[in-house]
Amino acid sequence: MNEARKKGIHIGLIPDGNRRYAIKHGKPVIQGHIEGAKKIEKFMEWCAEHPEIKMISIFALSTENLKRPKDEMDALWSVYSDELKKLLKDPKVKNKKLNVRVLGDKGTWSSDVRETAKELYNSTKSYSRMILNIMLAYGSKLELRQAVKEMLKKPFMKLDKALYVKEPLDLVIRTGNQHRLSNFMLYQASYAEIYFCDKMWPEFTRKDFERILEWYKEQQRKFGK
Repeated sequence: MNEARKKGIHIGLIPDGNRRYAIKHGKPVIQGHIEGAKKIEKFMEWCAEHPEIKMISIFALSTENLKRPKDEMDALWSVYSDELKKLLKDPKVKNKKLNVRVLGDKGTWSSDVRETAKELYNSTKSYSRMILNIMLAYGSKLELRQAVKEMLKKPFMKLDKALYVKEPLDLVIRTGNQHRLSNFMLYQASYAEIYFCDKMWPEFTRKDFERILEWYKEQQRKFGK
């Protein structure tokens, strides 16, 4: 068993396709994001049933997404605020010892999101069964720039210690029939197994997830050796 599996699996999720799902079904775009948020809740429940999964990093919003129309972004910030507040009140977070970290360009977050993210961090930082990283207004280029600034202040600091997320990814799942990483955790994904799913995120099922986990376990991970 390799070192990554000894420590547990770190899954990266790019839940793509919310807008296309809404358009396909004749719904407002924001409804696609709302249904996508509900599917994230389900996804976390599925992950919690697998003790080998120790960390999940979800690409909730990219730095590039911030360029979307203001009305869509205002609606999105409202969805993020509601979902973070749900996590703050959800007894399953405490019962399952879920450590929640919201990471990204905090200066772009709405005040509601900023306050709730801080509360979530403080109320869950002692938990260690599973860590949830919500990557919000995030991009690898941003993360690496911030890491370099930290390293300039502390010359002996290693790059991976200066990143938002220090742990390498083992498995990246992207939905929406798009075959790229889109600036998501490029450093951490250096040796990750990558699975591209054709379904749009709200269509993703537990059966799809279990099939991907089985696929991952069959991979021979050599880490460049």
